[in-house]
Amino acid sequence: MTISRRALLAMGVIAGGGLLTACGSNTGRGDGGGSGPTLSHWYHQYGETGTQQAVNRYAAAYKKAHVTVQWRPGDYDQQTAAALLTDSGPDVFEVNGPTLDQIQGGQVVDLTDLLDGVKDDFNPAVLTPKTYEGKIWGIPQTIDMQMLYYRKSLLKDAGLEPPDTLDALVDAAHKLTTKKVKGLFLGNDGGAGVLGGTPLYAAGLQLVTDDGKPGFDDPEAARALGKIHQLYAGKSLLLGAPADWADPSAFLQGLTAMQWTGLWALPQVQKELGDDFGVLPFPKDGPSGRPSVPVGAYGAAVSARSRNKEAAKEYVKWLWVEQTGDQEDFALSYGFHIPARISLAKKAAKLKTGAAADAVSFATDHGYAQPLLWTPAAQTAYQDALSRIIKDGANPDDELKTVLRKVSAELARVQKKKP
Repeated sequence: MTISRRALLAMGVIAGGGLLTACGSNTGRGDGGGSGPTLSHWYHQYGETGTQQAVNRYAAAYKKAHVTVQWRPGDYDQQTAAALLTDSGPDVFEVNGPTLDQIQGGQVVDLTDLLDGVKDDFNPAVLTPKTYEGKIWGIPQTIDMQMLYYRKSLLKDAGLEPPDTLDALVDAAHKLTTKKVKGLFLGNDGGAGVLGGTPLYAAGLQLVTDDGKPGFDDPEAARALGKIHQLYAGKSLLLGAPADWADPSAFLQGLTAMQWTGLWALPQVQKELGDDFGVLPFPKDGPSGRPSVPVGAYGAAVSARSRNKEAAKEYVKWLWVEQTGDQEDFALSYGFHIPARISLAKKAAKLKTGAAADAVSFATDHGYAQPLLWTPAAQTAYQDALSRIIKDGANPDDELKTVLRKVSAELARVQKKKP
């Protein structure tokens, strides 16, 4: 089994942790052609054709070290977490993080100096979660994002404008629902799995504030989540589709007029629908609301157990800071992703026009990633409550009060530690 960047990053955006399924333990290798120290560089196994060959090619072009690429199938996050505790792990590794535990445990190297002079060119939405105590622990590689797709012709026929508020989205989903077509698809669970903190950000709130407190202790949070339940209760949502939200099939087959899915779907949607679609961020809600776009990014990190830490850092800087051509190639030649560098995203030909350009604008202007302090325990508490609110009609105020208590305790716990 192979795992695509889109699936892995989507899971990271939603769940904030490693959720890979074990796929076996065979390891592919590609040998770099440089002299000097030998460095091991781990990647998770991508499902996109050509990616493995590309990273082998990048490694072979590096002349200051002999870089060995390891292509790691299986439960990659668990593999790397275990390997970082030993002397036999990677020097450089791809990571959906690093995690707070890895940083606080001294398992990764401070990479702050690698971005001297170029830090502002990295999209802050994906750089911030790799930053702790003012130091950068991972260099973002590419950005994946989620957004709302809509059929222009169906909205026009219904006399509707593309919804720019959550109330307008609820209204449009209701008016677009017919016997054959549902107004909106948020996943087969009604959106409980995919939406995560997106409605909270749309209400002008956060999961965690800049000073490390819960960011949703506000009546606007309950109000926004209650409106997602309205969609579910009003039977405006497509449920039980043949494929879930990450696949655009329901949208392409005309089962829904609007669908929440990812940037990765854009080339297929464009191929099949031509100009009859548009894309939007999740619409704002309330007087302090703002459009909201969840983003995620794998990054390159250096193991603190590496015997060649300085050489590993130099290699990471060469590949993910200096080699801008390879960075654009990695993002757009084997799938459809946004380079982590703002300047590259703006000049990439495939991202300059139409819905792709809109997506880049959304990610730059409205993107948010789950904060580093948002731990799996906090995520589980919130996710369970969100499911009860959307599907069962549980009282949003009561549910969020319980979540706030659990998240407050979790944030207090993790902030007692220091890297």
